[in-house]
Amino acid sequence: MLIRGAGTKMDWGRTPAAIDVILSTRRMNRLLAHQHGDLTATAEAGATLAGMNRTLAEHRQWLPLDPPFADRATIGGILATNDSGPLRHRFGTPRDLVIGVELVTTDGALAKAGGRVVKNVAGYDLSKLVAGSFGSLAAIVSATFKLAPLPAASKTLVIEASDFDALGRIVGAMMASQLEPLAFEIHVPDVVGAELGPPSRAGQRRPLRSSLQLRFASVAAACDAQIAQACALAPLTDCATETLQGDEEREAWETHARRIWDAPGALVRASWLPATVSAAMSELRRMAGSACIQLAGRAAIGAGLIRIDADVRAQAAVVEQLRQSALFGNVVVVRGSPDLKALVDVWGPQGDRDQVFASVKRALDPDGVLNAGRGPL
Repeated sequence: MLIRGAGTKMDWGRTPAAIDVILSTRRMNRLLAHQHGDLTATAEAGATLAGMNRTLAEHRQWLPLDPPFADRATIGGILATNDSGPLRHRFGTPRDLVIGVELVTTDGALAKAGGRVVKNVAGYDLSKLVAGSFGSLAAIVSATFKLAPLPAASKTLVIEASDFDALGRIVGAMMASQLEPLAFEIHVPDVVGAELGPPSRAGQRRPLRSSLQLRFASVAAACDAQIAQACALAPLTDCATETLQGDEEREAWETHARRIWDAPGALVRASWLPATVSAAMSELRRMAGSACIQLAGRAAIGAGLIRIDADVRAQAAVVEQLRQSALFGNVVVVRGSPDLKALVDVWGPQGDRDQVFASVKRALDPDGVLNAGRGPL
């Protein structure tokens, strides 16, 4: 049995085994409770994040998550995959924001954990357990989350770095500062062999430039002050900068979220140490060979997506090199063809966690009914 919300992540995970039933949650789409005084809200699994936030905005609040396909993704799917986007820099993942959950197990039992207030000790913390389980353990009926106030103003500073060393210096300077961005994103465009970009108007080729986007959200004066402080940092003196707000800012973030998904190729989720970002990017170039590689992710957290555009064997080779590299960790294939999934395991080696995962799976789904082998459990 597969559990399906909006279907935005149905091709994630391993190629499924035989599927007898697809259980849809789309009719379970209500916002069940909004305790705006406590900054919490409870929604059914089939409710969309976008729809939920439109309702919460009536009280100047929101659920600060922005995973891929956020306009269509459902609450159940977001929690089941523990998926996040640029807002992870400030607010964390769904696992960090969920405070309660209601589940149905494979024997038909209804289980509740947590509650509808931020500080509670009601039962086992099943909400953290199902986050990232890919529907392998139980069906999510509803979930309760911590909310945040909507900021009064928002502005984004875009920085262009001339090379990977400059990129590393900027990331280090921002992390060492007192700045408090809502999001801090890195984007490294396609690299293959030499770092060359498309022809300029004069017909000459120009270097591709990596970019960073820092979003500041507060009152307008605080946003301006933080952007001025960021621009005054020494490593930025030779970098091109631009400040965006309003429609331009919104379009910039929508483009950033979309471009790595719209381009062809396999997508791999990986982590790296922010302090080693320059070395990690150079390592990516070394791995590229004939492939085009692109990266987008959380600069100060060291987590994001790597796109590999090449034939399937070259894709598999890059995935294996990423897993063997000391600079990258937690390498998971998010989007890949069936041929790629036949060459490399989507989830990679689990090490000592295999026994723990197996025991949890046996406890909650002893007959192996759920997920058709797609997820990590």
